[in-house]
Amino acid sequence: YACRTINNVIFFPHFHTGKTKKPDKDSATFISFIGNMDKRMKLDSKIKPEHGCHYYSALSMMASKASYENRAYIETIVKDHWKVYILRVFGLADYQEKATTQLFFMRDKSENHDTIVVAFRGTEPFDADAWCSDFDLSWYELQGMGKIHGGFMKALGLQKNVGWPMEYKANETRKEPLAYYFVRDKLKALLSESENTKYILTGHSLGGALAILFPSILFLHEEKLLLQRLEGVYTYGQPRVGDEKFGKYMESKLEEHKIRYFRIVYCNDMVPRLPYDDKDLLFKHFGTCVYYNRHYQGKVVAEIPNKNYFSPLSAIPMMINAICELIRSFTICYSKGAEYKEGWFLRVFRIIGLVIPGVSAHSTQDYVNSTRLGSSDVFLPSEETIP
Repeated sequence: YACRTINNVIFFPHFHTGKTKKPDKDSATFISFIGNMDKRMKLDSKIKPEHGCHYYSALSMMASKASYENRAYIETIVKDHWKVYILRVFGLADYQEKATTQLFFMRDKSENHDTIVVAFRGTEPFDADAWCSDFDLSWYELQGMGKIHGGFMKALGLQKNVGWPMEYKANETRKEPLAYYFVRDKLKALLSESENTKYILTGHSLGGALAILFPSILFLHEEKLLLQRLEGVYTYGQPRVGDEKFGKYMESKLEEHKIRYFRIVYCNDMVPRLPYDDKDLLFKHFGTCVYYNRHYQGKVVAEIPNKNYFSPLSAIPMMINAICELIRSFTICYSKGAEYKEGWFLRVFRIIGLVIPGVSAHSTQDYVNSTRLGSSDVFLPSEETIP
């Protein structure tokens, strides 16, 4: 009997028979809640490694999307559809001693380049622990660096009453490695095998926050090898992660080590507009922001429109935009091609977006579309200023 699975929800077309089948969440055919919004598996063949940052952006977004899936599914799409090497998928214990921080390594290697991609998973809709990390707005201050979102730091591996020691020691209550320490040590081992291997960090939503916070601890620990080999950080729909002092510190250090950092934002996505940048919360964005409108036209901006979600003045324009996005979901496959066709599941979220603008704009569909349909010119200014 056929059944369709969407994360923990099961649909049974033949429910009248009384027979049910529990989906196997570890199966290579099981698709997550996020994955059901955009089922595309293949990379865009038109965007090639020689296209530089544009290629890394497209590759990073697909890796960020894949990070929401289970181990078997990721291995299948990376090996069979992308034809690149996957190193491993990890579910790592975080500060709360639960395996909620997930990421995977993959290696894109050819004659002309050798790049490791580390993709952090974003917030799963039904993962209470990940939501706790998002809503933990406590500050964690690093001397000389500024204040940082406490929830994100804990998800990365911040230890209670210990902070960020150079080395992590396992104990009886926490035997699994914490995310930062595991990724750091794994990268050291991989990079030591070749002088030409570099790596990039990426993630969507919460995953983007973890991706940009990872190098902040590398700066703290003065990890020279990892900082020299870090090709870039690409985040999608990333929330704010720290205060103004932290932002200036990171911009200075990223420039010092010639590390590219692109923060990609699609249209009215609500997540990059949270937590608020105001006199009460004091959160600030930093880095190069590449902003795409609903036509997937991109440009580098100093600040995204309507920076705090949401203001009364922007409500009506956002709703009009949401209506246009819903209409576009029925027409884009004719104007851009069959690969851009949207399913009923995403269209439901487009409808929700009419009431709560910015919800459906956070979907991976629009970010994948932005990297494929947007101009590569948005990445040129940073490339020209970095030798």
